Amino acid sequence: MDVTFKTADPFRLCSMALACICLTASVAVADVSDIAETCNQCHGSDGVSSESDVPTIAGMSAFVLEDYLLTYQDEARPCHESKYRGGDLERPPTTMCAEADELTGDEISAIAEYYAKKTFEPARQDFDAELAAAGASIHRRDCEKCHTDNASNPDDDAGIMAGQWMPYLRQSFDDYTSGERPMVEDKMQEKFDQLSAEQKEALIHFYASQQ
Repeated sequence: MDVTFKTADPFRLCSMALACICLTASVAVADVSDIAETCNQCHGSDGVSSESDVPTIAGMSAFVLEDYLLTYQDEARPCHESKYRGGDLERPPTTMCAEADELTGDEISAIAEYYAKKTFEPARQDFDAELAAAGASIHRRDCEKCHTDNASNPDDDAGIMAGQWMPYLRQSFDDYTSGERPMVEDKMQEKFDQLSAEQKEALIHFYASQQ
């Protein structure tokens, strides 16, 4: 289970794995920096978010980040409208689907590699210790197999939940609960659907406690 929950199409992931062997030379470093500058206007400096409804993307695997962007291009996950957090604040709100649609395949690969090399920094936020303890037990039982190291290991290619902002995690969990954001594995969806609202909230506090 994840803000990431491995939402990727398995056939797409196989082809992406081959494509990610090396960073395409057709995207210049300056171009990647320009793209990152735009991304950072919402996701924070070097992809470390200071906005509670925006995830930190620094340090996630290139595999996951590339899949996220391709999924947004396909509009295969919710594209919630968001205002810009930096730069020209007078611009109209945007969505991740619109932003991803501006990128070529090579640019997606390049920007995914760029942020994968950055360092993930957990959000400093308050959490309920009792709920976090309950969430830890749920994580060990249902999630640790795929989301190791308390959901902090980018090598799992399952995203990073540990240390993400709680409002962002709640939105992601709501999307999974409603079915707007599908999971790639039926067993994963079944486990998630069996959790009560209170258990999901406990997981959110547990991931927020990973600071």
